[in-house]
Amino acid sequence: MAKIIAVANQKGGVGKTTTAVNLSACVAELGKKVLVIDADPQGNATSGLGVDKEACEYTVYDLLVNDIDAKEAISDVAYFNMKIIPSNMSLAGAEIELVGADKGEFILKDAIDSIKDDFDFIFIDCPPSLGIITLNCLIAADSVIIPIQCEYYALEGVAQLTNTISLVKKSLNQSLEIEGVVMTMFNGRTNLAIQVVEEIKKHFGKKVYRSLIPRNVRLSEAPGFGEPINVFDKSATGTAAYRELAKEFTERNR
Repeated sequence: MAKIIAVANQKGGVGKTTTAVNLSACVAELGKKVLVIDADPQGNATSGLGVDKEACEYTVYDLLVNDIDAKEAISDVAYFNMKIIPSNMSLAGAEIELVGADKGEFILKDAIDSIKDDFDFIFIDCPPSLGIITLNCLIAADSVIIPIQCEYYALEGVAQLTNTISLVKKSLNQSLEIEGVVMTMFNGRTNLAIQVVEEIKKHFGKKVYRSLIPRNVRLSEAPGFGEPINVFDKSATGTAAYRELAKEFTERNR
């Protein structure tokens, strides 16, 4: 049965989708059966894995609003043993359409219960907000990976996210845990980046992954070619970093 991991941070530009795409691809490269659920209306995880988000018959929107069977919404990915439930801008309307729906925050969980046995890991790329779609993701998930950028305002907003995770755990999903914290955009030549990592370690302890994701031009270029970093450039420092993270992640989940 799959472990379901939400990749979440309501602060934009922290490497959330980059982590969802590249960690899942590196885990799949290790031979695991992986599904990515793109729950972000921007659909960047979808295009980042080479899937045409406008050509998909069904998306996460159809799961949440049109009661489509999850198996029907799965699209193939060209790399490794991966699949995706894609997303596009139609999902933005779901925030409004789900308000007032009966048990509207449990729809994603109910939808993916039927496919959990088909995968080892399901990664959900959450939207950069704390609305009802993110709530659906946190209720569906077993754990949360939080990407945090190595910059001055790193902890800003994280308290809000951890508070939301605590509230969800208390009242809606008692098994929800923080899987780990990924430090992104790391530049080891600056004192600031090193200080931020130390500060985050004080806050989250052993939950912080040893693998640090560097600032890397190739990581920024890969989505434009619809490829995860380990396909786009096997020798990039970003590839080495996400492969290390994938090893660490799978070791923790033996």
